Amino acid sequence: MSDPEKLAAYNKLAPPAVKAGGGRVLARAGRVVAHDAGIAERTVLIEFDSFEQAVAAHESAAYQEALVALSDGVERDFRIVEGSD
Repeated sequence: MSDPEKLAAYNKLAPPAVKAGGGRVLARAGRVVAHDAGIAERTVLIEFDSFEQAVAAHESAAYQEALVALSDGVERDFRIVEGSD
């Protein structure tokens, strides 16, 4: 994290955008044990009803506004992963 103020701005905008897109937070900033080449960093896990819904939430105007507020405030490793039943 290089800019706590940008992260704070993102943290105000992102949760409502994710919720509006149908996302449900399953894990946020809890304890992490990393193995092999993993990095024990802050992890947020959000569930959506479908892969397409997750992509649409990320591409939404509200979430894009959150990303603009964050800009270069942190280094992120962001993925959308299709789940399995």
